[in-house]
Amino acid sequence: MSAFVFEGFLSTPEMLEVFGEASVLQAMMDFEAALAGAQAAEGLLPAGAAQTIASVCKAELYDVGAIVAESGRAGSLAIPLVNKLTETVALFDRQAAGYVHWGSTSQDVVDTGLVLLTRRALALLDRDLARLTEALLALAEAHLDTPVLGRTLMQPAQVVTFGYKVLGWAAPLQRCRHRLREAAGRALCLQLGGAVGTLSAMGAPAHAVATRVAALLQLPRPAMAWHTQRDEWVALGAEVGVLCGALGKLARDLSLLSQAEIAEVAEPAASGRGGSTAMPHKRNPVASMVALAAALRAPQRVAALLAAMPQEHERGLGNWQAELAEWAGLFISAHGALKAMADAAQGLQVDACRMRKNIDALQGLVFTEAVSMHLAPGLGRAAAHGWLERLSQQAVAQRRHLREVVIEAVQSEPALRGITTAEQVAALFELPAATAPAAAIARAQLQALRGDPAANTTPSC
Repeated sequence: MSAFVFEGFLSTPEMLEVFGEASVLQAMMDFEAALAGAQAAEGLLPAGAAQTIASVCKAELYDVGAIVAESGRAGSLAIPLVNKLTETVALFDRQAAGYVHWGSTSQDVVDTGLVLLTRRALALLDRDLARLTEALLALAEAHLDTPVLGRTLMQPAQVVTFGYKVLGWAAPLQRCRHRLREAAGRALCLQLGGAVGTLSAMGAPAHAVATRVAALLQLPRPAMAWHTQRDEWVALGAEVGVLCGALGKLARDLSLLSQAEIAEVAEPAASGRGGSTAMPHKRNPVASMVALAAALRAPQRVAALLAAMPQEHERGLGNWQAELAEWAGLFISAHGALKAMADAAQGLQVDACRMRKNIDALQGLVFTEAVSMHLAPGLGRAAAHGWLERLSQQAVAQRRHLREVVIEAVQSEPALRGITTAEQVAALFELPAATAPAAAIARAQLQALRGDPAANTTPSC
């Protein structure tokens, strides 16, 4: 069984198509057609030759699998592609065949082809990031005041609101969206330098040709070839890795909250979704699974991109090729995770009653800090903390609500007289007071994220 099967089910048909063999070859041929057209416009080759070259720059005319297979022996996908393109042009115009790939080099066509594909890939990411963040913002708005346990080190800590928690997922994703756009604006540019980046084979019209190629492909033209200047390119890849991490954070929380022992949220239910071959009752969080798989794999891919940056002189040996091999996989994983999380967020089932039950089951222990800080001015912080720690242990041992234990102590211990009252203590255990700080932050954050002008614009890439 091909490993592609396991890669594929963690991604999406759309992203797999972007980086599919035929798509890769077509992007490279788009570069060749633009190059010939630009050179003809600058008088480097006959207009008829450029037209003939462009007319056969269609991947469906070729045995794509054979070209890809030959690339291993050739050392570059560009070599068999240019050879086959040249042979095909010669069938119609032998003179035109001599102008195929004129003055360019293998890395020009491969890198520019990958830039064109990455632009498409980023549009898919941006689309589904918008869908996911909007679903999360709507969810947060609906639950701005819904009490839920805040948990630290996997244990109950204090009470927050579910809206506050959701915005903690949404804000990093919106920042990821902005950074991807910014990184794309710097990284997605034409690669055209010829043998060593100087375009010397084209002579005086070289720079005009490069400008025309960039315009035809709707790409910026950089100041010089970036054959071994991989900083902006790798920075873009690293941002995709950060996105995978942010999606993994969301997926980790959802998977934990959906455990039967917690049962505060559940991914959307559908026939055949998240089932088990052995246990009919199972409802596995498969969207979270896909996102966690991406978060697990992305760091290694980004590390490989970083490791490939020290490339030799004007053309890398092995490191550029390693970078190419990792690039598509990073986007394939990222989009699988993103789409899975967007689908889950849009249909996420929230059980506010279960959230309340989980809070109540802790018998008031999540309010210890509030009580301790209330008593600290009169007892001293350390003494108040120690006192609450002792009473918490007592409440657990006696299986009583902490509020009762504290009130009982306030009424019976002389040291507490004049510091507080039973009524003041009881108020500290009220949920509205406990959730107020989180709710206030959530409202401000929601307004900021909703008012972000860049959130609803079309990406420049």
